[in-house]
Amino acid sequence: MTSSASENPDVVVIGAGPAGVLAALRAARLGARTVLVTRDAFGGMAGQDGPIPVRTLAQAARLMREARQLPRYGIGPGDPVLDYSCLLDRVHEVTSKVRAQSLGEDFQQSGVVLHEHAGGARFIDPHVVATEHGLRLRSEKIIICTGGKSRGLAVPGSELTCTHSDAWALTSTPGSMLVIGAGATGVQVASIFNAFGSTVTLFEAAPRILMTEDEEVAGEVGGALRASGIQVLEGGGTIERFGQCPAGVRMIHSLDGAQQAIDAAVVVVAVGWIADTAELDPAAAGVHLDQRGYVQVDAQLRTTTPHIFAAGDVTGRLMVVHEAARQAYLAATNAVLGETTALPADVSPIGSFTDPEYASIGLTEATARQSHDVVVATQRFDSMPRPIIDGRPTGFCKLIVDRKLHTILGCHIVGERAVELAQLAAIAIAANMTVDQLALVPFSFPTYANALSRAAVRVTNQLGLLTGSPDDQISAPPG
Repeated sequence: MTSSASENPDVVVIGAGPAGVLAALRAARLGARTVLVTRDAFGGMAGQDGPIPVRTLAQAARLMREARQLPRYGIGPGDPVLDYSCLLDRVHEVTSKVRAQSLGEDFQQSGVVLHEHAGGARFIDPHVVATEHGLRLRSEKIIICTGGKSRGLAVPGSELTCTHSDAWALTSTPGSMLVIGAGATGVQVASIFNAFGSTVTLFEAAPRILMTEDEEVAGEVGGALRASGIQVLEGGGTIERFGQCPAGVRMIHSLDGAQQAIDAAVVVVAVGWIADTAELDPAAAGVHLDQRGYVQVDAQLRTTTPHIFAAGDVTGRLMVVHEAARQAYLAATNAVLGETTALPADVSPIGSFTDPEYASIGLTEATARQSHDVVVATQRFDSMPRPIIDGRPTGFCKLIVDRKLHTILGCHIVGERAVELAQLAAIAIAANMTVDQLALVPFSFPTYANALSRAAVRVTNQLGLLTGSPDDQISAPPG
């Protein structure tokens, strides 16, 4: 959709992903004449090849895993068969519905002028933005929300590889796949295509997968991936080059002085996420990038040019949709009202729709021990009624608590519904609940949330604060 532009907008927002859309809506609702301009379609990476389509594929992977369990519950035999083209139709259907919802009545009534498919935007000077397809906008305030893109590998033959975006756009399930990089994106790609029937190798140069996660989370997820048939290579050494081979692509890597080869039909590189500023020419507006290449912002999300703000992945901070939205709201508020409100240090849960899922909030155990005297308790899923009922007993819920203050410093979860369960822990941390207060909250039974309650009870028992809770009593075996 494209509307005629306001000739003199108060605010121009560059990028129509989650950060850009929310920033534009917030600015307009504060009374600013607002233009939202995007290189491609409305929705940005999140809507086109990010959380929305990825979660749709993850749901298909979940359904296939659940279908394989049907005989255990006395429901007809038969292994599920994936029609990948049909699945892609479903992905497009979902993304179209989400897009239509986002462009619904609230957006239409906001007064935001939207320019889709405008091509890459770039600064002409600190107040003027021009796009590849001829649009030129002058504004008093500008908010950069151009997001991020996959980091490439600077090794010979890298043109033979693809990114996670290319993986989602495959027209059929590859017989084999090599995923390079075992952070959140790489692990998710590996997990999904393994469920679809691909033979998957997950390669990580670092000592372990999920290096930013709690070590126990990485160990549990790695063990589950191996048990599912994925070959997980940690500490894989240095990638030397890529070349063609009968199977498709061959990666040569060196480890302990010896060269080794891995062949796969498709090689997906997921080694990081960088700011999407290549077309922007931020220097023309006096906007500085930090040493990592992200747009440099202060606590108010103001760039080095005072009337230009930035929000979302382009800032290089916690790069998840809900954090982008939080930043966008604040950036637009400060831009329009001239306020100097700093971004609060709220807790932002992170997680991934792998098999099993994992999610984290707050400090890892190793980080917490550096500055706190902590108490740690872990409730495993294989002793919980609901995971046993569902045939999903892999995983745990781990709480890290300050021994003196009884405050919750971190929560780390692996297992079915981990991402949903993490939201409860995030609320408890944001509300500054002590662990004994959390332990007294009655959770419905039997649920996955019981794991959080039981972990809280375990901590309070270690602290000598509590002998039980409503959930602990109802969850206990009879007698």
